[in-house]
Amino acid sequence: MPTYRVVAATGLLSAEKKQHIAQAITRVHNRVTGAQAFFAQVIFTDVPAGDHFVGGAPLQGEQVFLHGHIRAGRTPERKRQLLLDLVAAVATAGAIPPNRIWAYIAELPPGQMAEYGHILPEPGEESAWLAALPTSDRELMERSAP
Repeated sequence: MPTYRVVAATGLLSAEKKQHIAQAITRVHNRVTGAQAFFAQVIFTDVPAGDHFVGGAPLQGEQVFLHGHIRAGRTPERKRQLLLDLVAAVATAGAIPPNRIWAYIAELPPGQMAEYGHILPEPGEESAWLAALPTSDRELMERSAP
């Protein structure tokens, strides 16, 4: 359901930091939204020097950009909490100062999202949705998360 893309300069985030950041993002999303952890995916993109510009000039510094696509339907307060908690979690997990993290959340209507071959439920309806899925699909999803 949620897809988080973490973009940073090549070499800024070690494999270990990426693992910690992915786990932190997954925990935060699960805790704040209630969505099962196996829905969260985190994709890292390393950007070579000279391929990222801010204000028309090559990026200076060690910023990390977090772009999250989540299902629409949550309150503004919950989205604000999610965003604040994500920044704090990425900062801690990646040993990155919070002022170096730029984070964004974009919402997509659940009816315009399909994962594991199924149109997604509205927020809060995950349990009933999961229960109605074929057993083999549900087991596949559950195996995807630790």
